Amino acid sequence: MSGESVLAWLAEHAPDLGLIDHSRSTATVIEAADVLGVEPARIAKTLAIKVGEEIMLLVTRGDARLDNALCKAELGGRPRMLDPEATLAATGHAVGGVCPFGLSQALSIVADTSLLAFGTVFPAAGTQTSSVEVEPRRLAEIIGARWVTICKLPE
Repeated sequence: MSGESVLAWLAEHAPDLGLIDHSRSTATVIEAADVLGVEPARIAKTLAIKVGEEIMLLVTRGDARLDNALCKAELGGRPRMLDPEATLAATGHAVGGVCPFGLSQALSIVADTSLLAFGTVFPAAGTQTSSVEVEPRRLAEIIGARWVTICKLPE
């Protein structure tokens, strides 16, 4: 799905959010934080994972890491990251622009409670140079995410 398609999805489902199109890459947490002038933790990274036979998306803060024990307890199994080709097939977004907006197919989405530490966060918006700024609770609302605690923060 292109940035234009995500823009159309946002216009329909979240007209209060504006797409931020950057002239530089925001494909990684570090690149996005640098371009946006925020700490890496405020980047809301979207990970395509598979637990058992179910493919789902996890939205978490940029410096968080999946915890296998927490995932098993909350999601019923150990998560496995999808490779770039499977991610594109499942979401319609290439790695570096994976976001929870305008997916090519319906997927379960979970949002890690670590996002709640911030007033606003910056998820990608379908391309390697775009994002949106959104309050974490609003993000979960518009994407239909269920809140979970499955990530650990750096020590």
